[in-house]
Amino acid sequence: QVQLVESGGGLVQAGGSLRLSCAASGRTFSSYTMGWFRQAPRKTREFVTAISVNGGGTYYTNSVKGRFTISRDNAKNTVYLQMNSLKPEDTAVYYCAAKVGPLFGPYDYWGQGTQVTVSS
Repeated sequence: QVQLVESGGGLVQAGGSLRLSCAASGRTFSSYTMGWFRQAPRKTREFVTAISVNGGGTYYTNSVKGRFTISRDNAKNTVYLQMNSLKPEDTAVYYCAAKVGPLFGPYDYWGQGTQVTVSS
């Protein structure tokens, strides 16, 4: 089992940047595929990006390609989401998630979320 804690959210102007972090507990972090999801007000939660256990594989939803970068540091049990060129439509609660297995499909463990607000 793994526990996830996100940090790094906040208020930023359009065009700005934020870096989210997700710290995981446990000794088996390197065994988990990690993902970031987001949920905007009055919308369903959506997939943003995911990274494979060794960082060699990543996938991004189209709306964030070229602007967001996911990375992980297995020595620090942490996954990151670097968000550049932020837009008001990126405003959402961002969740970190973990699973065993491929990038896609249901995730088993979730953090509590961190709010990202992009002002126009």
